[in-house]
Amino acid sequence: MLELVRSASSFFTLPTASSDSQGLVVGLAQSAKEIELAQRLRHDVFSAEYGVTLGREHDGVDRDEFDPWCTHLLVREHGSDRVVGTYRILTPQQAKRAGGYYSESEFDLSGLGALRESLVEFGRACIHEEHRQGGVLMMLWSGLAEILKQGNYEHVFGCASVSLRDDGVTAAEAWRQIKERALFTETVGVRPLHRYPVEQLDSQLPASVPALLKGYLKLGARVCGEPAWDPDFHTADFPLLLSVSGMAQRYRKHFGFERTKPGSAQN
Repeated sequence: MLELVRSASSFFTLPTASSDSQGLVVGLAQSAKEIELAQRLRHDVFSAEYGVTLGREHDGVDRDEFDPWCTHLLVREHGSDRVVGTYRILTPQQAKRAGGYYSESEFDLSGLGALRESLVEFGRACIHEEHRQGGVLMMLWSGLAEILKQGNYEHVFGCASVSLRDDGVTAAEAWRQIKERALFTETVGVRPLHRYPVEQLDSQLPASVPALLKGYLKLGARVCGEPAWDPDFHTADFPLLLSVSGMAQRYRKHFGFERTKPGSAQN
């Protein structure tokens, strides 16, 4: 693994204070074996939490046609080298080679205008259940920040998946809070290909916004469209757009953006 960041400071953790970032390292997968470790973590988490049935032919691995074109971020424990977190990243250049973005299987991105040609897509976010107090997520963000700085990228797009195993109660509450707090971006937006009807659900039932989605919003991301229904994973997928220049100042400083001037990468 090509190391990017080691033991990032947990100056801000999600959802509660934690020191689990100590003893962790984030880097880029450099071999098929390391990519497989990420795919196995994805399989284990998605099967357990979303009830996804991937079939025997996957043999404990979550993979698709986009994986070969992506950069895979891994968070590993120092002592055991166990992979406890992963992102996969698709740069604009990689997306052209792959024939598009994975998100285009769920959303019409034409509403993003010129931004469509310069997006860095993050996806398949996955954190081991023992490491969800915030440190691993901060490490993943640190790794993503290094990629953005190295490529001089400004815009990041991805989805926050909310499980529908509670019949959509959590998704409805998340959408209600997003609308009430004016976090929904209508000027620059995307359209779901298969819209999930969150407004038809009872958002008054007890529920809270998932920690991962809450974390993205605190970072400065904005929901830029209505959620899409993903029948394979049985989730409502909230589209997120983050601009480095729109990131909260303390995050820009922490991730080192204050020392750089982000802009459009060269194609």
